[in-house]
Amino acid sequence: MRDVWTTGHVRAAEERVLARTAPGALMRRAAYGVAARTAALLAERTGGVAGRRVVLLVGAGNNGGDALWAGAFLRKRSVGVTAVLLAPDRAHAEGLAALRRAGGRVGAPEDVDFADLVVDGIVGLSARGPLRPDAAAVVARVRAPVVSVDLPSGVDPDTGAVDGPAVTADVTVTFGAYKPVHFLAGARCGDVHLVDLGLELADPDFRVLDRADVARVWPVPGAEDDKYTQGVVGIAAGSETYPGAAVLAVGAAVQATSGLTRYAGAAAEEVRRRWPEVITTGSVGDAGRVQAWVAGPGLGTGKASRDVLRYVFESGVASCVDADGITLLATHPDLWDARDPDAPVVLTPHAREFARIAEPLGITLGADRVAAAVALAAKVDATVLLKGHATVVAAPDGRVLVNPARSHWLATAGSGDVLSGLIGALLAAGLDPLLAAGCAAWLHVRAGDLAARGAPTPASAIVSALPSAIRAVLHG
Repeated sequence: MRDVWTTGHVRAAEERVLARTAPGALMRRAAYGVAARTAALLAERTGGVAGRRVVLLVGAGNNGGDALWAGAFLRKRSVGVTAVLLAPDRAHAEGLAALRRAGGRVGAPEDVDFADLVVDGIVGLSARGPLRPDAAAVVARVRAPVVSVDLPSGVDPDTGAVDGPAVTADVTVTFGAYKPVHFLAGARCGDVHLVDLGLELADPDFRVLDRADVARVWPVPGAEDDKYTQGVVGIAAGSETYPGAAVLAVGAAVQATSGLTRYAGAAAEEVRRRWPEVITTGSVGDAGRVQAWVAGPGLGTGKASRDVLRYVFESGVASCVDADGITLLATHPDLWDARDPDAPVVLTPHAREFARIAEPLGITLGADRVAAAVALAAKVDATVLLKGHATVVAAPDGRVLVNPARSHWLATAGSGDVLSGLIGALLAAGLDPLLAAGCAAWLHVRAGDLAARGAPTPASAIVSALPSAIRAVLHG
């Protein structure tokens, strides 16, 4: 599990370390890390280090200083280093002097055209907004691989938002702690490498799960387990118009655990044909006892669907509410009154669904997606999984997980139904709602990657890939 802190918390911790560290020592340690990763990327991309040409894009402040010191270290490995000073009168004096002593030179923007690699030291954690026109013009010329210092310049460090020209890095070398940008805008950051600075930090602002975290909590049957003890999940989804939503959600639940899945709804025949191990019925009232419900995918928004959601809320067990279920809550907020206060709820909106349910409550989904998800979770006392390239999962108590996707293959019809089925199965197995949603999102991405294999893939293929994804999680 990786811990992530906002820039305000990181800067405060850095100040405490700087107070007890010799002047310049922290910067040189950070710069050495940049130089090491730059040399590694040079060797990987060009087959060598000595004699290669590196151009530093140097802004004002400490990030520019890091880049200049990194250039000085690279000169010791016989790399040709040129610095393009984007704010010459505010360039870091000691770093510039070190580069010149090492044999580096100050050049012009056109030097970028001949670079084997570019180091982005334009702006640091304090900067907000897009690149200024002069910096944007230089970045637009870059064709070589890019190593960014701390974060890609022009990307907001706390939200990952990009409002104009910005750098896209192949590698980002960050210092002291991971920042939100590294996961909320992972595609801009490339491979992120952390240089330890010995910072002392309090509880993180959010966490990012890794394979070991998911493997540790994924339900695996023991010697004394049977289909009931592993969790029974009920799926209230699909309709005569949208039977596929039911088939996908049920399929994900079946593949996620080896417990028992019950289906209730108008798509019973289609579900039974595809998943004969599932117990099917036409109504939630006849479904039998479950430990968790999934309600909403393809369900419709009429009175009958409202009655289904009301029944699910009154049942006293955990529930995952998605798609049409979220629309029902937005248009009929009185449905919340039917909820058993002791039964956890997970909401899984995409951006438009989030707006439907959150805006009437005074919550707007702006650039800060984490803050918006946290606000909604607290307001409705439910775990909120906000879908996106970086999925944000917020619990009512303020805990947050972020799951960055590695590709865009999950942006396909029915993918969300698969995710809902996974969450429902994990809720039925007794996982904490935050972990159930976070682990489901993590596995969903891996299954999508396995199904796609570098090409577009349908949601049904994602369901089929779930056993392979789970096997990879559990056995490495």
